[in-house]
Amino acid sequence: MNGRWLAYYLSLLTLFLSFAALGGAQSTVNTPSLGALESNLAAATDGRVSVRHEDKPVPKVEVKVGDDPYGVAFDGANIWTANHGSGSVTKVRASDGQVLGSYPVGRAPYGITFDGENIWATSSVDDTVTKLRASDGKNMGTFPVGKSPWWLTSDGSSIWVAGGVGTVTKLRIGDGKNLGSINVGVGAIAATFDGANIWVTSYSNYVTKLRASDGVVLGSYPVGNGCFGIAFDGANIWVANRGSSSVTKLRASDGKNLGTFPAPGAPYGIAFDGSNIWVTGTPYLMEFRASDGAMLAQITLPNTAGVASDGTNVWVARTGSQSIVKF
Repeated sequence: MNGRWLAYYLSLLTLFLSFAALGGAQSTVNTPSLGALESNLAAATDGRVSVRHEDKPVPKVEVKVGDDPYGVAFDGANIWTANHGSGSVTKVRASDGQVLGSYPVGRAPYGITFDGENIWATSSVDDTVTKLRASDGKNMGTFPVGKSPWWLTSDGSSIWVAGGVGTVTKLRIGDGKNLGSINVGVGAIAATFDGANIWVTSYSNYVTKLRASDGVVLGSYPVGNGCFGIAFDGANIWVANRGSSSVTKLRASDGKNLGTFPAPGAPYGIAFDGSNIWVTGTPYLMEFRASDGAMLAQITLPNTAGVASDGTNVWVARTGSQSIVKF
């Protein structure tokens, strides 16, 4: 082993010694189960990187929020959670995990996003989206969208909401005006913005690319089965394939498939931390190198959903509980 790889291994070891045991809708399909799956995969290597296995990890911080948190978003200083079981969102200071407040939204929220000034959360029961001022949690309005809204994203001027009837709805950020809905296929789950276009996952096996300016469909690209969470890394789109136990990397410019990588278990949410891709689900939280898809860490952490990076750490929602954890 040369000195360069030894230094790399040591840096990984230092990083993960502190770890502990992780953006949609369907029309007639129930929420994919987050039930525990048995873990039996040994640590692996791709010939260059040893996968860090953690069966009893210790998070940096665990914070009590509302019941059954799903969505997680970062506003530049604070972490926000969508508490599905409480009909609320919770604001947590990212630096130290201090809870700064909890605020009511619609019933059974799943997705949550930040538009640069406000927090938006879906209600999968009320078929609405609620806008809260991020500075103080003041309710700035509740707006109807398509049936069963799940995860959502912002493009800076509009909010895009994936809905269970197979559409994505565009709302104007300033006043919540509905600017139209676009058909993207049954089972629309989550959305992300790549700087020019909106990408939406379908729980079938494909993602749809829409031009953000006018909603024109630019393409549809096959990925794995049961695709769920989606994230942009600055150049590529990453998709968590819940039904295929994998993640897929697509080139954002043209949708070309750059690789599909094993993600054992049932991957759910996905986020980019500036260097690497983090994938939640059951029974693992996993870290992949964005450049080539090599798995860097596999942490036993069942029943997780939303994940977000604050630039230094990742925050993971523990479904079926009242907590989020910071790694």
